[in-house]
Amino acid sequence: MAKKKGDSIKDLMFQPKSGWLQLKDKEMDEVLKYNEDYKSFLDIAKTERLASTEIMRQAEAAGFVNIEKLVKTGQKLKAGTKILVNNKDKSIGLFIIGKKPLEEGMRLVGAHIDSPRLDFKPNPIYEDGHIALGKTHYYGGVKKYQWTTLPLAIHGVLYKKDGEKVTLAIGDKPEDPVFCVTDLLIHLSKAQMQKTMAEGVTGEMMNVVLGNIPVNDEEEGKAVKLGVLELLKERYGVVEEDFLMAEIEVVPAGNARDLGLDRSMVLAYGQDDRVCAYATLNAILQVKDPEYTACGLFMDKEEIGSYGNTGMDSYFLENTIHELVALEGEHSSLKVRRAMKNSKVLSADVTAAFDPDFPDVMEKQNTCYLGFGVAVSKYGGSGGKGGSNDANAEFLSELRTVFADNDVVWQMGELGKVDAGGGGTIAFLLSRYGMEVVDCGTPVLNMHSPYELSSKVDNYMTMKAYRAFMK
Repeated sequence: MAKKKGDSIKDLMFQPKSGWLQLKDKEMDEVLKYNEDYKSFLDIAKTERLASTEIMRQAEAAGFVNIEKLVKTGQKLKAGTKILVNNKDKSIGLFIIGKKPLEEGMRLVGAHIDSPRLDFKPNPIYEDGHIALGKTHYYGGVKKYQWTTLPLAIHGVLYKKDGEKVTLAIGDKPEDPVFCVTDLLIHLSKAQMQKTMAEGVTGEMMNVVLGNIPVNDEEEGKAVKLGVLELLKERYGVVEEDFLMAEIEVVPAGNARDLGLDRSMVLAYGQDDRVCAYATLNAILQVKDPEYTACGLFMDKEEIGSYGNTGMDSYFLENTIHELVALEGEHSSLKVRRAMKNSKVLSADVTAAFDPDFPDVMEKQNTCYLGFGVAVSKYGGSGGKGGSNDANAEFLSELRTVFADNDVVWQMGELGKVDAGGGGTIAFLLSRYGMEVVDCGTPVLNMHSPYELSSKVDNYMTMKAYRAFMK
């Protein structure tokens, strides 16, 4: 069939275009400023606890009030009320009450603030070969060999016998020492190099080097370990037993950096998913007088299945909505169910960008590219969409209109080829309430590695997308 008169290639064909070429007047300055602030957030928020603290700090400065204060005073909700919900210092909910009642639904953006890392085992410190080391258990999906020979920092909390909380933060200040996991020298790696990548470095080999100076007159095998324990006692007041009551995380040391001669990208640890978490935070701090209640969720434990009382699989959100409905006026479980069912959600998580060095796992027509804007993924999962939420066309159509009306540059793509692998987000956990949900986040390279790579224009467009959706 011949094309109708007046039709053009532009009218008939979908032709994605770089986000850098679609920026409006003065937006380039906004992109650069936004990413400077984002890098500062990454430097502060190395763990979920640190991220929660920074999110709460910024939210409280913007007028968000802890829900516990509202519950105690019995203060009723009104449009514009800003509410902060702290879940054990490891996940956070921010709400701005809308003009419409809660039972008509919310506009919710849900990100996570945990990232792949190494965790100290409960009894970590030992000595071998006259070196003191710390045993770790990796957290989330990692390529273990990527974590060797890097400068690492230690962050976390311990509790002493008297209940005093002690915070550790070693390795990120310029004057701090750093730590590392060793790897075998190439000269003796003949056998190691014959193994698969998964076998070359195993989980039990990921031990962090802590020290080398022995204590005088102590028996061999304990002298260096004792030297490390003495330093910990001297500087932090903790003893070895206190590590049994601790959460100690090992992460890459150092700050987020610009990448590329044109400084167009960010290279940093933890961009999965703090790139979306920061965009969610920045967006909700800009929302004023929303029609529907706006919500930003910053959840823990996504990298290990969202289980536990700080993960999305908990009743944290549902319990919070019960509290909000009660503060709104007359409480009923039916109103809570309606509030959940009528809500619309962007599951804010990163996706894979096309990597020209690994083209075989991507299907170019349905992949995402660095610099082409925030990415929408209709579904995730693996193989035949296994384990995935699959957004419906009606919600996608609504989202396209929102993005067009707010000059959001966006793209749509899959995580990779159908049989290449797969992954998931918190989307399916929210969709079970009847919510409309779709994955929407930043495309990145090096996902789950110690240093992930994102495009500054995509980071900015992610924030614009979330802001437009929530307002």
